[in-house]
Amino acid sequence: MVKICRFTIYSKPGNKQWTKIFFFREATLRICGNLEIEQALYSTAELLREIMPADIIFLEYYDFDYGVMRTIAKADETGGYKLELITPLKEESRKTAGITNMPGNKDVYIFGDPLNNSLSREMINFHNIECDDIMILLLNTGEDVLGAAAIISRHEKFTEEQSDYVLLLKEPFIIAMSNALKHRELTKLKELLDDDNRFLHGELRRKSGDEIIGANYGLKEVMYQIEKVASLQSPVLLLGETGVGKDVIANAIHYYSSRSEGPFVSVNCGAIPETLIDSELFGYEKGAFTGAVSSKRGRFERADKGTIFLDEIGELPLQSQVKLLRVIQEKEIERIGGTKTISLDIRIIAATNRNLEKMVEKGEFRQDLWFRLNVFPITIPPLRKRKEDIPALLQHFITLKSKELKLPHIPGITPGAADFLTEYNWPGNVRELQNIVERALILNPAGPLTFEKLLTNFPEEKIPVKESRPAQSDNLDDIITIHIRNILNKCGGKIHGAGGAAELLGVNPNTLRNRMDKLGIDYKRNK
Repeated sequence: MVKICRFTIYSKPGNKQWTKIFFFREATLRICGNLEIEQALYSTAELLREIMPADIIFLEYYDFDYGVMRTIAKADETGGYKLELITPLKEESRKTAGITNMPGNKDVYIFGDPLNNSLSREMINFHNIECDDIMILLLNTGEDVLGAAAIISRHEKFTEEQSDYVLLLKEPFIIAMSNALKHRELTKLKELLDDDNRFLHGELRRKSGDEIIGANYGLKEVMYQIEKVASLQSPVLLLGETGVGKDVIANAIHYYSSRSEGPFVSVNCGAIPETLIDSELFGYEKGAFTGAVSSKRGRFERADKGTIFLDEIGELPLQSQVKLLRVIQEKEIERIGGTKTISLDIRIIAATNRNLEKMVEKGEFRQDLWFRLNVFPITIPPLRKRKEDIPALLQHFITLKSKELKLPHIPGITPGAADFLTEYNWPGNVRELQNIVERALILNPAGPLTFEKLLTNFPEEKIPVKESRPAQSDNLDDIITIHIRNILNKCGGKIHGAGGAAELLGVNPNTLRNRMDKLGIDYKRNK
């Protein structure tokens, strides 16, 4: 009768093979029964201690590229431990560390005197352990060396019979160690992906800005609405001209919400061909169509637990509008060619520069979808209606583009350049301002920057000036209004620069514009 751990094995007299069968079964269950290799190693060490002095077990492999021994797990009487230890080896030890077989073509080798072997001596000294004997089980498959299991005995010697039992563990250990290495590799890749995801989120946040430029001025009302809706799950519809920064506002809503740690997936509905829009949004199953050699997740699935931003929603085909309506109502989709319903937890932010109400009247946009999306509309004002933000935007884009262009320093601007830009009507809005800044930096990276010549393709705009009659009122504002209009008439509608109204009146151009706003004098230039 041989007792092994938790159960007793009865064997026929002289039939040692019978006991090894049960030992192999129990050891295999322990080695391969736990995804965490260190716990499997600890459980196996408990079993081994029933038949041999297995005080410590190490799992390790030789790294040929770096010439070091890597220890990935350890088990002793106190427990199992995951390790990432690197033992540098001398040249003599490196010669024997990666061999596929021990002398005599054996897979198990017992070191009679561990300190007389250079490799075992270096490992003992590195781990700082007391050792009287070491048994090495090579985990190799043909010429490929996966690693080794090193069993340490502190005060006793191993026997050849004990090595026969250890040899039974070769295949289970190969499977377990191979799985452990792959599992760790996948874990590292996942950590890299998570790190990349955090970096990309940071880049998106950096580009959108922790603080929206104009939040306290031209976009004050927009920021108020963002504050109200960000923490909710309601759909948001962003309205505004091309280039006003709808993507920046969508980012802000996402990062101010409880979903900020989840994905933010942006889709330009107008940039995807109509034949591909469904597969891009909803994904497809393998074999759904010619070329679908594998399954693919769509944008909606990728946005699960986060936010999806559907830019240019007015360009979405009617067929896809029907499917989008189901996503909003039921929060579920089906891949192309699939029958399985996939539940989603997403928030939808849509944006458009088109008049969706008129599109509904013409039958170009579904009315029911319009009602679903128009829960909380936010209109973003064009740049010409928030000119007070231009100086701050100008400085932001100069700093941002200087870094992107890797300029040695951030150049300044010529005197009056900001005022010149403030007078311009900006049909392309914030995006046009950004492009103008980048163009100026490319042409004159050392600075100072000037923008007059960059806008010469646009015809000069003049202020329509009404003929003013002599004052018929004693009201001071009326008198000032008439005087300003007379000066504008004299200057041909020019406010800024030499010979402009501001220069003749002796005031700052921005001060004059503010006064004209209060008096109701139109100073917007006509093309």
